[in-house]
Amino acid sequence: MDHVPVEVVGNILSHLGSAKDVIVASATCRKWREACRYHLHSLSFNSEDWPRDLSTRQLEILITQTIFQIMGLRCLSIHIDSSHEFSAAPVIAWLLYTRETLRSLSCNVRTSPNVNILEKCGRQRLEILDLGHSVITGVEPSYQRFTCLKYLSLRHVNISALDLNLLVKACPKIESLTLDALEIVTADSQATMDLISQTLKTFCAKSIGVDKIVLEADNLETLHLNALNLDLFELIGKSTLRNLIIDDVSVTQLEMGDSTMNLEVVDVSNFTIIWPKFYHTINRASKLKKLRIWGVIFDEEDEIVDSEAIAMSFPNLRDLSLSYELRDGMLHYNLQGNSLLENVNTLELGWSVISEHFGPWVFGMMERCPNLKKLVIHGVLSEAKTREERQMLASFTSFIVRLMRRYEHVDVQFEYE
Repeated sequence: MDHVPVEVVGNILSHLGSAKDVIVASATCRKWREACRYHLHSLSFNSEDWPRDLSTRQLEILITQTIFQIMGLRCLSIHIDSSHEFSAAPVIAWLLYTRETLRSLSCNVRTSPNVNILEKCGRQRLEILDLGHSVITGVEPSYQRFTCLKYLSLRHVNISALDLNLLVKACPKIESLTLDALEIVTADSQATMDLISQTLKTFCAKSIGVDKIVLEADNLETLHLNALNLDLFELIGKSTLRNLIIDDVSVTQLEMGDSTMNLEVVDVSNFTIIWPKFYHTINRASKLKKLRIWGVIFDEEDEIVDSEAIAMSFPNLRDLSLSYELRDGMLHYNLQGNSLLENVNTLELGWSVISEHFGPWVFGMMERCPNLKKLVIHGVLSEAKTREERQMLASFTSFIVRLMRRYEHVDVQFEYE
Protein backbone atom coordinates (compact mmCIF):
# COMPACT_ATOMS: atom_id res chain seq x y z
CA MET A 1 0.00 0.00 0.00
CA ASP A 2 2.99 2.33 0.37
CA HIS A 3 3.13 2.78 -3.40
CA VAL A 4 -0.61 3.37 -3.85
CA PRO A 5 -1.37 7.08 -4.50
CA VAL A 6 -3.25 8.79 -1.69
CA GLU A 7 -6.03 9.71 -4.15
CA VAL A 8 -6.60 6.01 -4.88
CA VAL A 9 -6.73 5.23 -1.15
CA GLY A 10 -9.38 7.92 -0.76
CA ASN A 11 -11.38 6.42 -3.61
CA ILE A 12 -11.18 2.96 -2.01
CA LEU A 13 -12.30 4.28 1.38
CA SER A 14 -15.22 6.02 -0.33
CA HIS A 15 -16.62 2.57 -1.19
CA LEU A 16 -16.62 1.26 2.38
CA GLY A 17 -20.22 2.39 2.83
CA SER A 18 -20.15 2.95 6.59
CA ALA A 19 -18.71 5.99 8.34
CA LYS A 20 -17.75 3.72 11.24
CA ASP A 21 -15.46 1.72 8.94
CA VAL A 22 -13.99 4.92 7.50
CA ILE A 23 -13.16 6.21 10.99
CA VAL A 24 -11.42 2.94 11.89
CA ALA A 25 -9.52 2.89 8.58
CA SER A 26 -8.38 6.51 8.96
CA ALA A 27 -6.62 5.58 12.20
CA THR A 28 -4.36 3.11 10.38
CA CYS A 29 -1.64 5.55 9.39
CA ARG A 30 -0.91 9.16 8.42
CA LYS A 31 -1.38 8.42 4.72
CA TRP A 32 -4.87 7.03 5.27
CA ARG A 33 -5.80 9.98 7.49
CA GLU A 34 -4.71 12.29 4.68
CA ALA A 35 -6.75 10.24 2.18
CA CYS A 36 -9.83 10.57 4.39
CA ARG A 37 -9.39 14.28 4.88
CA TYR A 38 -8.69 15.36 1.31
CA HIS A 39 -9.80 12.56 -1.03
CA LEU A 40 -12.84 10.90 0.56
CA HIS A 41 -15.85 11.40 -1.71
CA SER A 42 -18.62 9.48 0.05
CA LEU A 43 -19.70 9.11 3.68
CA SER A 44 -22.65 7.25 5.18
CA PHE A 45 -23.95 7.41 8.75
CA ASN A 46 -26.53 4.92 9.98
CA SER A 47 -27.56 4.70 13.62
CA GLU A 48 -27.70 0.90 13.33
CA ASP A 49 -23.92 0.83 12.81
CA TRP A 50 -23.24 2.28 16.25
CA PRO A 51 -23.75 0.93 19.81
CA ARG A 52 -27.35 1.27 20.97
CA ASP A 53 -26.29 2.86 24.25
CA LEU A 54 -24.84 5.82 22.35
CA SER A 55 -26.86 8.91 23.32
CA THR A 56 -28.36 11.36 20.84
CA ARG A 57 -25.89 14.03 21.91
CA GLN A 58 -22.95 11.65 21.44
CA LEU A 59 -24.18 10.77 17.94
CA GLU A 60 -24.46 14.47 17.06
CA ILE A 61 -20.88 15.12 18.22
CA LEU A 62 -19.51 12.04 16.43
CA ILE A 63 -21.13 12.98 13.11
CA THR A 64 -20.09 16.63 13.44
CA GLN A 65 -16.45 15.81 14.20
CA THR A 66 -16.25 13.32 11.33
CA ILE A 67 -17.82 15.58 8.70
CA PHE A 68 -15.73 18.60 9.69
CA GLN A 69 -12.52 16.63 9.20
CA ILE A 70 -13.28 15.93 5.53
CA MET A 71 -12.77 18.35 2.64
CA GLY A 72 -14.73 18.19 -0.62
CA LEU A 73 -17.37 15.60 0.31
CA ARG A 74 -19.60 14.73 -2.68
CA CYS A 75 -22.02 12.13 -1.30
CA LEU A 76 -23.47 12.30 2.21
CA SER A 77 -26.00 9.88 3.70
CA ILE A 78 -27.37 10.25 7.24
CA HIS A 79 -30.06 7.83 8.41
CA ILE A 80 -30.98 7.98 12.09
CA ASP A 81 -33.78 5.88 13.61
CA SER A 82 -36.83 7.32 15.37
CA SER A 83 -35.36 6.88 18.87
CA HIS A 84 -33.13 9.91 18.25
CA GLU A 85 -34.26 13.50 17.68
CA PHE A 86 -31.39 15.82 16.85
CA SER A 87 -31.07 19.51 17.55
CA ALA A 88 -31.41 21.71 14.49
CA ALA A 89 -28.06 23.48 14.93
CA PRO A 90 -25.67 20.59 14.17
CA VAL A 91 -27.74 19.44 11.16
CA ILE A 92 -27.66 22.98 9.74
CA ALA A 93 -23.91 23.11 10.35
CA TRP A 94 -23.38 19.83 8.39
CA LEU A 95 -25.37 21.17 5.44
CA LEU A 96 -23.65 24.56 5.35
CA TYR A 97 -20.20 22.95 5.56
CA THR A 98 -20.76 20.44 2.74
CA ARG A 99 -23.31 22.05 0.42
CA GLU A 100 -20.89 23.61 -2.07
CA THR A 101 -19.33 20.27 -3.01
CA LEU A 102 -22.25 17.87 -2.39
CA ARG A 103 -23.72 16.09 -5.40
CA SER A 104 -25.83 13.57 -3.46
CA LEU A 105 -27.62 14.03 -0.14
CA SER A 106 -29.72 11.39 1.63
CA CYS A 107 -31.05 12.69 4.93
CA ASN A 108 -33.46 10.89 7.24
CA VAL A 109 -33.09 12.73 10.53
CA ARG A 110 -35.77 13.95 12.91
CA THR A 111 -34.92 17.40 14.26
CA SER A 112 -36.39 19.88 16.72
CA PRO A 113 -37.17 22.41 15.47
CA ASN A 114 -37.61 21.37 11.84
CA VAL A 115 -34.71 22.13 9.48
CA ASN A 116 -35.57 23.61 6.09
CA ILE A 117 -33.13 21.56 4.01
CA LEU A 118 -34.35 23.13 0.77
CA GLU A 119 -33.34 26.56 2.04
CA LYS A 120 -29.87 25.36 3.04
CA CYS A 121 -29.15 23.40 -0.14
CA GLY A 122 -30.98 25.44 -2.77
CA ARG A 123 -29.04 27.08 -5.61
CA GLN A 124 -26.23 24.52 -5.19
CA ARG A 125 -25.12 21.64 -7.45
CA LEU A 126 -27.03 18.75 -5.90
CA GLU A 127 -27.95 16.02 -8.39
CA ILE A 128 -29.59 13.55 -5.97
CA LEU A 129 -31.77 14.50 -2.98
CA ASP A 130 -33.43 11.92 -0.73
CA LEU A 131 -35.37 13.32 2.24
CA GLY A 132 -37.16 11.41 4.97
CA HIS A 133 -39.23 12.37 8.04
CA SER A 134 -39.21 16.07 7.33
CA VAL A 135 -41.62 18.98 6.94
CA ILE A 136 -41.46 21.14 3.82
CA THR A 137 -43.26 24.49 3.81
CA GLY A 138 -43.21 27.70 1.82
CA VAL A 139 -41.30 26.59 -1.27
CA GLU A 140 -39.88 29.54 -3.21
CA PRO A 141 -38.88 28.35 -6.71
CA SER A 142 -36.95 31.52 -7.46
CA TYR A 143 -34.71 31.09 -4.38
CA GLN A 144 -34.83 27.38 -3.55
CA ARG A 145 -33.89 26.37 -7.08
CA PHE A 146 -32.11 23.11 -7.85
CA THR A 147 -30.69 23.61 -11.33
CA CYS A 148 -28.72 20.33 -11.37
CA LEU A 149 -31.10 18.01 -9.50
CA LYS A 150 -32.06 14.86 -11.44
CA TYR A 151 -33.30 12.49 -8.72
CA LEU A 152 -35.70 13.56 -5.96
CA SER A 153 -37.10 11.19 -3.34
CA LEU A 154 -39.45 12.20 -0.51
CA ARG A 155 -40.37 9.62 2.15
CA HIS A 156 -42.59 10.26 5.17
CA VAL A 157 -42.56 13.97 4.39
CA ASN A 158 -45.26 16.49 5.27
CA ILE A 159 -45.83 18.89 2.36
CA SER A 160 -48.73 20.71 0.72
CA ALA A 161 -49.83 19.81 -2.80
CA LEU A 162 -48.96 23.35 -3.91
CA ASP A 163 -45.45 23.24 -2.41
CA LEU A 164 -44.81 19.84 -3.99
CA ASN A 165 -45.72 21.17 -7.43
CA LEU A 166 -43.54 24.25 -6.86
CA LEU A 167 -40.65 22.04 -5.74
CA VAL A 168 -40.86 19.94 -8.91
CA LYS A 169 -40.93 23.12 -10.99
CA ALA A 170 -37.83 24.32 -9.13
CA CYS A 171 -35.96 21.32 -10.56
CA PRO A 172 -35.71 22.06 -14.32
CA LYS A 173 -33.61 18.91 -14.98
CA ILE A 174 -35.45 16.42 -12.80
CA GLU A 175 -35.66 12.90 -14.29
CA SER A 176 -36.83 10.73 -11.38
CA LEU A 177 -39.40 11.50 -8.67
CA THR A 178 -40.28 9.09 -5.85
CA LEU A 179 -43.05 9.92 -3.38
CA ASP A 180 -43.49 7.45 -0.52
CA ALA A 181 -45.89 7.78 2.43
CA LEU A 182 -46.32 11.52 2.03
CA GLU A 183 -48.70 13.49 4.19
CA ILE A 184 -50.20 15.81 1.60
CA VAL A 185 -52.02 18.96 2.61
CA THR A 186 -54.49 20.05 -0.09
CA ALA A 187 -56.45 23.25 -0.57
CA ASP A 188 -59.61 21.55 -1.85
CA SER A 189 -61.90 18.97 -0.25
CA GLN A 190 -61.23 16.51 -3.10
CA ALA A 191 -57.54 16.17 -2.15
CA THR A 192 -56.04 16.70 -5.62
CA MET A 193 -52.30 16.55 -6.34
CA ASP A 194 -51.18 18.24 -9.59
CA LEU A 195 -47.63 17.84 -10.86
CA ILE A 196 -46.04 19.29 -13.99
CA SER A 197 -42.61 18.47 -15.41
CA GLN A 198 -41.28 18.43 -18.96
CA THR A 199 -38.11 16.48 -18.08
CA LEU A 200 -39.47 13.78 -15.75
CA LYS A 201 -38.76 10.22 -16.96
CA THR A 202 -39.62 8.10 -13.89
CA PHE A 203 -42.46 8.66 -11.43
CA CYS A 204 -43.17 6.43 -8.43
CA ALA A 205 -46.04 7.11 -6.02
CA LYS A 206 -46.68 4.95 -2.95
CA SER A 207 -49.06 5.30 0.00
CA ILE A 208 -50.11 8.89 -0.66
CA GLY A 209 -53.29 10.10 1.01
CA VAL A 210 -54.94 11.92 -1.89
CA ASP A 211 -58.06 11.24 -3.97
CA LYS A 212 -56.80 12.52 -7.32
CA ILE A 213 -53.41 12.67 -9.01
CA VAL A 214 -52.94 14.62 -12.24
CA LEU A 215 -49.46 14.29 -13.75
CA GLU A 216 -48.39 16.29 -16.78
CA ALA A 217 -45.11 14.89 -18.11
CA ASP A 218 -44.29 14.82 -21.82
CA ASN A 219 -41.19 12.62 -21.45
CA LEU A 220 -42.31 10.07 -18.87
CA GLU A 221 -40.94 6.57 -19.52
CA THR A 222 -41.73 4.67 -16.29
CA LEU A 223 -44.84 4.98 -14.12
CA HIS A 224 -45.08 3.01 -10.86
CA LEU A 225 -48.19 3.25 -8.67
CA ASN A 226 -48.23 1.34 -5.38
CA ALA A 227 -50.61 1.13 -2.39
CA LEU A 228 -52.99 3.86 -3.55
CA ASN A 229 -56.75 4.34 -3.30
CA LEU A 230 -57.73 6.91 -5.91
CA ASP A 231 -60.82 8.35 -7.52
CA LEU A 232 -58.74 9.55 -10.46
CA PHE A 233 -55.27 9.13 -11.90
CA GLU A 234 -54.65 11.15 -15.04
CA LEU A 235 -51.47 11.20 -17.10
CA ILE A 236 -51.13 14.00 -19.62
CA GLY A 237 -48.22 13.54 -21.99
CA LYS A 238 -46.87 12.24 -25.23
CA SER A 239 -46.38 8.61 -26.31
CA THR A 240 -43.12 8.14 -24.38
CA LEU A 241 -44.30 5.73 -21.64
CA ARG A 242 -42.42 2.40 -21.76
CA ASN A 243 -43.10 0.79 -18.37
CA LEU A 244 -46.40 0.74 -16.46
CA ILE A 245 -46.30 -0.92 -13.02
CA ILE A 246 -49.40 -0.96 -10.79
CA ASP A 247 -49.42 -2.82 -7.46
CA ASP A 248 -52.06 -2.84 -4.71
CA VAL A 249 -54.05 0.01 -6.25
CA SER A 250 -57.73 0.78 -6.47
CA VAL A 251 -58.64 3.52 -8.93
CA THR A 252 -62.08 4.48 -10.15
CA GLN A 253 -60.94 6.40 -13.22
CA LEU A 254 -57.64 5.83 -15.03
CA GLU A 255 -56.99 8.34 -17.80
CA MET A 256 -53.80 8.00 -19.82
CA GLY A 257 -54.75 9.21 -23.29
CA ASP A 258 -52.17 8.41 -25.99
CA SER A 259 -49.34 7.95 -23.47
CA THR A 260 -49.59 4.14 -23.60
CA MET A 261 -49.10 3.64 -27.35
CA ASN A 262 -45.41 2.70 -27.01
CA LEU A 263 -45.62 0.63 -23.84
CA GLU A 264 -43.19 -2.29 -23.62
CA VAL A 265 -43.93 -3.54 -20.08
CA VAL A 266 -47.27 -3.70 -18.24
CA ASP A 267 -47.11 -5.24 -14.76
CA VAL A 268 -50.41 -5.17 -12.85
CA SER A 269 -50.92 -6.93 -9.52
CA ASN A 270 -53.42 -6.72 -6.66
CA PHE A 271 -55.35 -4.18 -8.70
CA THR A 272 -59.06 -3.45 -8.58
CA ILE A 273 -60.12 -2.69 -12.14
CA ILE A 274 -62.87 -2.76 -14.70
CA TRP A 275 -61.05 -4.93 -17.24
CA PRO A 276 -62.65 -3.58 -20.45
CA LYS A 277 -61.65 -0.02 -19.48
CA PHE A 278 -58.11 -1.04 -18.58
CA TYR A 279 -57.73 -3.10 -21.75
CA HIS A 280 -58.92 -0.09 -23.76
CA THR A 281 -56.15 1.93 -22.05
CA ILE A 282 -53.35 -0.40 -23.20
CA ASN A 283 -54.72 -2.16 -26.31
CA ARG A 284 -52.89 0.13 -28.75
CA ALA A 285 -49.50 -0.80 -27.31
CA SER A 286 -48.46 -2.96 -30.26
CA LYS A 287 -44.81 -2.93 -29.07
CA LEU A 288 -45.68 -4.57 -25.74
CA LYS A 289 -43.11 -7.24 -24.79
CA LYS A 290 -44.12 -8.14 -21.24
CA LEU A 291 -47.64 -8.39 -19.79
CA ARG A 292 -48.31 -9.44 -16.20
CA ILE A 293 -51.82 -9.54 -14.72
CA TRP A 294 -51.58 -11.00 -11.24
CA GLY A 295 -54.03 -11.08 -8.35
CA VAL A 296 -56.37 -8.67 -10.12
CA ILE A 297 -59.81 -8.06 -8.62
CA PHE A 298 -62.52 -7.60 -11.23
CA ASP A 299 -65.29 -5.14 -10.51
CA GLU A 300 -67.81 -7.10 -12.56
CA GLU A 301 -68.40 -10.82 -12.06
CA ASP A 302 -68.76 -11.55 -15.78
CA GLU A 303 -65.57 -9.76 -16.87
CA ILE A 304 -63.27 -11.90 -19.00
CA VAL A 305 -59.57 -11.45 -19.87
CA ASP A 306 -59.67 -12.68 -23.46
CA SER A 307 -56.47 -14.41 -24.61
CA GLU A 308 -57.64 -13.93 -28.21
CA ALA A 309 -57.65 -10.15 -27.68
CA ILE A 310 -54.19 -10.33 -26.09
CA ALA A 311 -52.83 -12.24 -29.07
CA MET A 312 -54.34 -9.80 -31.57
CA SER A 313 -53.36 -6.59 -29.76
CA PHE A 314 -49.83 -7.50 -28.68
CA PRO A 315 -48.08 -9.39 -31.51
CA ASN A 316 -44.59 -8.74 -30.06
CA LEU A 317 -45.38 -10.15 -26.62
CA ARG A 318 -42.55 -12.32 -25.23
CA ASP A 319 -43.33 -12.70 -21.52
CA LEU A 320 -46.89 -13.38 -20.37
CA SER A 321 -47.92 -13.85 -16.72
CA LEU A 322 -51.49 -14.56 -15.66
CA SER A 323 -52.88 -15.61 -12.30
CA TYR A 324 -55.85 -17.94 -12.29
CA GLU A 325 -58.93 -16.37 -10.75
CA LEU A 326 -62.11 -18.29 -10.02
CA ARG A 327 -65.09 -16.47 -8.54
CA ASP A 328 -68.41 -18.22 -8.01
CA GLY A 329 -67.29 -20.97 -10.38
CA MET A 330 -66.43 -18.52 -13.18
CA LEU A 331 -62.97 -18.41 -14.71
CA HIS A 332 -61.89 -14.85 -15.56
CA TYR A 333 -59.55 -15.95 -18.36
CA ASN A 334 -60.95 -17.66 -21.45
CA LEU A 335 -59.38 -19.48 -24.40
CA GLN A 336 -61.76 -18.58 -27.19
CA GLY A 337 -60.43 -17.94 -30.71
CA ASN A 338 -57.54 -19.43 -32.67
CA SER A 339 -54.91 -16.66 -32.66
CA LEU A 340 -51.49 -17.75 -31.46
CA LEU A 341 -49.05 -15.98 -29.17
CA GLU A 342 -46.19 -16.75 -31.52
CA ASN A 343 -43.46 -14.70 -29.84
CA VAL A 344 -44.17 -15.70 -26.25
CA ASN A 345 -41.21 -17.71 -24.95
CA THR A 346 -41.85 -17.35 -21.19
CA LEU A 347 -45.24 -18.13 -19.67
CA GLU A 348 -46.05 -17.79 -15.96
CA LEU A 349 -49.37 -19.09 -14.68
CA GLY A 350 -50.60 -19.26 -11.11
CA TRP A 351 -53.54 -19.93 -8.84
CA SER A 352 -54.73 -18.63 -5.49
CA VAL A 353 -57.34 -21.39 -5.07
CA ILE A 354 -56.76 -24.49 -7.20
CA SER A 355 -59.65 -26.15 -9.00
CA GLU A 356 -60.21 -28.76 -11.69
CA HIS A 357 -60.15 -25.98 -14.31
CA PHE A 358 -56.49 -25.05 -13.74
CA GLY A 359 -54.87 -27.96 -15.59
CA PRO A 360 -56.91 -27.58 -18.81
CA TRP A 361 -56.30 -23.83 -18.71
CA VAL A 362 -52.52 -24.38 -18.49
CA PHE A 363 -52.72 -26.82 -21.42
CA GLY A 364 -54.78 -24.38 -23.49
CA MET A 365 -52.36 -21.52 -22.85
CA MET A 366 -49.37 -23.68 -23.81
CA GLU A 367 -51.05 -24.65 -27.08
CA ARG A 368 -51.37 -20.95 -27.91
CA CYS A 369 -47.60 -20.46 -27.48
CA PRO A 370 -45.88 -22.57 -30.19
CA ASN A 371 -42.42 -21.14 -29.44
CA LEU A 372 -42.61 -21.49 -25.67
CA LYS A 373 -39.30 -22.21 -23.91
CA LYS A 374 -40.11 -21.74 -20.24
CA LEU A 375 -43.23 -22.37 -18.12
CA VAL A 376 -43.42 -21.29 -14.46
CA ILE A 377 -46.31 -22.55 -12.31
CA HIS A 378 -47.10 -20.48 -9.20
CA GLY A 379 -49.35 -21.89 -6.52
CA VAL A 380 -50.62 -21.31 -2.99
CA LEU A 381 -50.60 -24.33 -0.71
CA SER A 382 -52.46 -24.09 2.58
CA GLU A 383 -51.31 -26.18 5.54
CA ALA A 384 -54.70 -27.73 6.25
CA LYS A 385 -56.22 -29.40 3.20
CA THR A 386 -59.49 -31.22 2.73
CA ARG A 387 -59.58 -34.63 1.05
CA GLU A 388 -61.01 -32.96 -2.05
CA GLU A 389 -58.14 -30.45 -2.20
CA ARG A 390 -55.53 -33.21 -1.83
CA GLN A 391 -57.13 -35.21 -4.63
CA MET A 392 -57.27 -32.13 -6.84
CA LEU A 393 -53.58 -31.39 -6.25
CA ALA A 394 -52.68 -35.02 -7.00
CA SER A 395 -54.72 -34.90 -10.19
CA PHE A 396 -53.00 -31.67 -11.23
CA THR A 397 -49.56 -33.19 -10.55
CA SER A 398 -50.37 -36.15 -12.80
CA PHE A 399 -51.65 -33.76 -15.46
CA ILE A 400 -48.43 -31.73 -15.39
CA VAL A 401 -46.31 -34.89 -15.69
CA ARG A 402 -48.17 -35.82 -18.89
CA LEU A 403 -47.83 -32.24 -20.11
CA MET A 404 -44.05 -32.27 -19.53
CA ARG A 405 -43.74 -35.48 -21.55
CA ARG A 406 -45.59 -33.88 -24.42
CA TYR A 407 -43.60 -30.61 -24.29
CA GLU A 408 -40.11 -31.93 -23.58
CA HIS A 409 -38.46 -28.82 -25.01
CA VAL A 410 -40.16 -26.55 -22.42
CA ASP A 411 -38.37 -25.87 -19.12
CA VAL A 412 -41.07 -26.29 -16.45
CA GLN A 413 -40.54 -24.75 -13.01
CA PHE A 414 -42.70 -24.59 -9.88
CA GLU A 415 -42.93 -21.87 -7.23
CA TYR A 416 -45.24 -22.49 -4.26
CA GLU A 417 -46.19 -20.28 -1.34
